[in-house]
Amino acid sequence: MKWDEDLRGPALQIAGTQNSPLCVVAGPGTGKTFALMRRLTRLIEVEQADPSRILACTFTRTAAQDITRAVANLGVEGTDDIVTQTVHGLCFSMLSNQDVLAATGRVPRPLLGFEERFLLQDLSNAGLGGVRDCGKKLRAFSAAWARLQHEQPGWPQDAADQRYQAVLLAWLKFHRAILIGELIPEGIKYLRSNAQSPYRTAFDHVLVDEYQDLNKAEQQLIEFLANGSLVVIGDEDQSIYSFKHAHPEGIVEFPQTHPQTEEAGLDECRRCPHRVVAMANALIQNNVTRSNRQLRPFPGNPAGEIFAVQWTSMEEEANGIARFIKARADAGSLIPGNVLILAPRREFGYLIRDELIGLGVSAHSFFREQLLDGDPKDLNESKAQQALALLILLSNPDDRVALRCWCGFGNNSLADGAWARLRAHCEASGDTPWQALEQLIAGTLTLPHTRYLVARFTVLKAEIARLSALRGQALLDAVLPSAEEWAAPLAEIANDIEDENYDAEDLADAIRRNVSQPEMPTNVDYVRVMSLHKSKGLTSDLVVVCGCLDGLIPHVNEEGTPEEQQRAVEEQRRLFYVAVTRTKKTLVLSSVTGLPSALAFKMRARTNRTIGGVAHTVTSGFVHELGPECPAAITGAQFLAETIGNSHE
Repeated sequence: MKWDEDLRGPALQIAGTQNSPLCVVAGPGTGKTFALMRRLTRLIEVEQADPSRILACTFTRTAAQDITRAVANLGVEGTDDIVTQTVHGLCFSMLSNQDVLAATGRVPRPLLGFEERFLLQDLSNAGLGGVRDCGKKLRAFSAAWARLQHEQPGWPQDAADQRYQAVLLAWLKFHRAILIGELIPEGIKYLRSNAQSPYRTAFDHVLVDEYQDLNKAEQQLIEFLANGSLVVIGDEDQSIYSFKHAHPEGIVEFPQTHPQTEEAGLDECRRCPHRVVAMANALIQNNVTRSNRQLRPFPGNPAGEIFAVQWTSMEEEANGIARFIKARADAGSLIPGNVLILAPRREFGYLIRDELIGLGVSAHSFFREQLLDGDPKDLNESKAQQALALLILLSNPDDRVALRCWCGFGNNSLADGAWARLRAHCEASGDTPWQALEQLIAGTLTLPHTRYLVARFTVLKAEIARLSALRGQALLDAVLPSAEEWAAPLAEIANDIEDENYDAEDLADAIRRNVSQPEMPTNVDYVRVMSLHKSKGLTSDLVVVCGCLDGLIPHVNEEGTPEEQQRAVEEQRRLFYVAVTRTKKTLVLSSVTGLPSALAFKMRARTNRTIGGVAHTVTSGFVHELGPECPAAITGAQFLAETIGNSHE
């Protein structure tokens, strides 16, 4: 094969030997994807490895798609047989195998985020603590109770954790569901108990990208699968998933926990301009719990164009950023597909997206994980959640999770007590929840304090009767009227369904897939608007980070010990580090000096005073940590005068 000469050096650094583990620490933009592909090519062409026995995996779908595309472009015979998956996707495939399901006794019906809220309410009602505490334990359970890097995943040791797990599993089994985060512990349980499982010997070579994103349980799963050579690639400075107990120590301590590990480093940033590299180094050095690594600028890269801009309001920011992008696109110095808008809250992103569209610039937002947000205790705030639950029940009335949610919407306690009584009856009688509710309506069954369940079930039956014969556009219009602001983004998802005569199951599946596993396209002709987390692995000529305000960037829960607070701030700093290192040419750091007081309170933005309903905000402290290469802030008017004028020269 012919390889680009200036990438040959770093690529060969991860050649490694056949049997020793290899740990590669690779900073942003240092060519790790190319290096990973070089490793795969070496395995097939030099070491004559069987491609079907090579696993290349990662944590995020975006990274997995990058690997899949890069493998397809290798032009090496046999690479189509390389297994490329996310860790969760691999587990789901394994657990969906008929034999494995029989062994575990579980149904692979994953819960969405809003559905977990009902689970937490029911756990709290069972005396396991408040909803927030139950949520913390749920995340620990999904990490196989290994909350910290030095803890071993497995069984809960604490009596309270043991009771929590027992009640949680009973809920999941009754509702015939599984947590997405539970896939890994279930996979470990199966592999640990089945030494003869074909999955234990399926791969001779395992390569793991973004290893810092894996928690201890996911790392242990990899250990079960890695019978031959193991290569892990990652970067402690891009570890941003502590909510699932993934910690930077995972990649840092790998050489110590794996004897005879070979180590390699990729530190020359081939993506970012020199000034951005300097800013990124200055920023991340404020994290005290890290090794003293630094990115090095690639000699041939430009100095870079950096702006720190302040606007008076979100509306002025959206209009100004949109005009800036429009002017540069019209001048031919920028194409929309090479623009990333990163926002800490969707409200900032949506405003910019709408302004761009109004100016005739194509733009799409990728906050789909937030499309089902809303308070389920308020019927007006949870319309999107209700619509999806209805679609699921239209296609499968026996879906117990959707029925549980439907019966609790709009109730201050999500009808937790009434549902507990209904569930107890079903467990004693063998009736399904649907059958029991039918009996309650008919009067052949009496359960105290279940009137709210009956009322909601009555509404459900009427909705199913109204919608059952509808398909395609007629079904979409009836369930997700495009005129409704909450429904429009969900209705757009229907465009991805190939069959125009789709039914409720097709529509529900499309929504669930897009919300829980959103695609993050790379080669596009429109501006992409997304959260900072979603930008991981992406690159653009122009990156705009808007909403750079204390309380949003960083956004840290004020609860916890001083040590926990420090770890949270350091992770938020790593997230900002990821955001600023997405750019190849231009970086705009944008903030506003005022927010409507109600919105500022909702977003938990830090403010110093409120005048006339406007809360005066504070620019993110992270901006001040970017060092001398970060320019002094200018007003929005100054920014437009300078940039729009320059774009026409």
